[in-house]
Amino acid sequence: MVNSQIRVNTVKQIQLGVEEKTQLRTGYTTGSSATAAAKAALLSVINQDMVDNVDVLLPRRSRIQIPIHSCEFTSNMARCSVIKDGGDDPDVTHGAEIVVEISITREINEIEICGGEGVGTVTKPGLGLELDKPAINPVPKKMILENLREIGQEILLRNGIKVVISVPKGRELGPKTDNPRLGIINGISILGTSGIVVPFSTASYAASIRQSLDVAVAMGDDTVVLTTGGRSEDFARKIIDLPEHCFVQMGDFSGYTIQQCSKSNIKCASVVGFIGKLAKMAVGVKQTHVKGSKVDMGFLAGLAEQCNAEKSVIEDIKKANTARHVSEIVQESNTVGFFELICAEVHKHMRQHSEEKVSINVILFDFDGSILARKTGE
Repeated sequence: MVNSQIRVNTVKQIQLGVEEKTQLRTGYTTGSSATAAAKAALLSVINQDMVDNVDVLLPRRSRIQIPIHSCEFTSNMARCSVIKDGGDDPDVTHGAEIVVEISITREINEIEICGGEGVGTVTKPGLGLELDKPAINPVPKKMILENLREIGQEILLRNGIKVVISVPKGRELGPKTDNPRLGIINGISILGTSGIVVPFSTASYAASIRQSLDVAVAMGDDTVVLTTGGRSEDFARKIIDLPEHCFVQMGDFSGYTIQQCSKSNIKCASVVGFIGKLAKMAVGVKQTHVKGSKVDMGFLAGLAEQCNAEKSVIEDIKKANTARHVSEIVQESNTVGFFELICAEVHKHMRQHSEEKVSINVILFDFDGSILARKTGE
């Protein structure tokens, strides 16, 4: 999730062992969007006037301005909305309308936060949220409470406030997120730990990985399948019989994910992917994003040499365009043992990244879903 209005920043990320400096526009989370809509709604009731934008207090005590998309009010209730802005790193919720309706109640000094249409419902443990309750995370709840108490002190002396968050397109967007895997149904989550998300979604993706592992552990499982993306997960599901919540898309963050596995007491992890990502992991790269690392053709040529490949094959590999190209060269030349060596190297490094705490299996698929090689064991 991400934020606007904070202009173009130089973002310095040293999370997950990756240092990244980039000039990109940030955005705001669904949590910040809901907070802004709630604050606008209360202000419109207090002042009996339309609200165009609001100043939102973030968890780290900084503030951002967020524009209000719509605003309707009466003397004791209001309905406002914010269009969620994904900045330069939009996710599926970019452009979604986050709607908040507030009403004044008789519960003195009480603020009740509820989920309406399009906000998902929690059905599995491990998320830090109550089962069968709306998927509104603790930080957004705290943000809403703080921002409303800041402006609503007089109202709260004699009344309470009920807050209902809804997302008109939430049911449609939910299946496009990780929510179904995590056991969140019928909508999206209201998320955010800082209120803003820097482009490239490093923090957001890391949180998603941690959350997925937490769910697996909470469901009583200590075995997971770590895939590099949706296709590798689909192929893995056909050959590995585990519950849905045990499949975790680690994306480019292989080193971080296996470290989190060791911290979460996961006992066994199957690392599954195609040659592009696995070729990078085989050299010990922890973060395999295309911008952060390249396939080392010299390393792959060295593996071919260990397999007694012909000199012409080794030279072709050195000059190959992509890892997939390497795979084609190896298969056409029938270089035996090459893919097994890649799996063995991935196994070695992933074991090291886990501090030898997690048993590792490695599966290398071709692009049609056939297994090129695998490595099992400690």
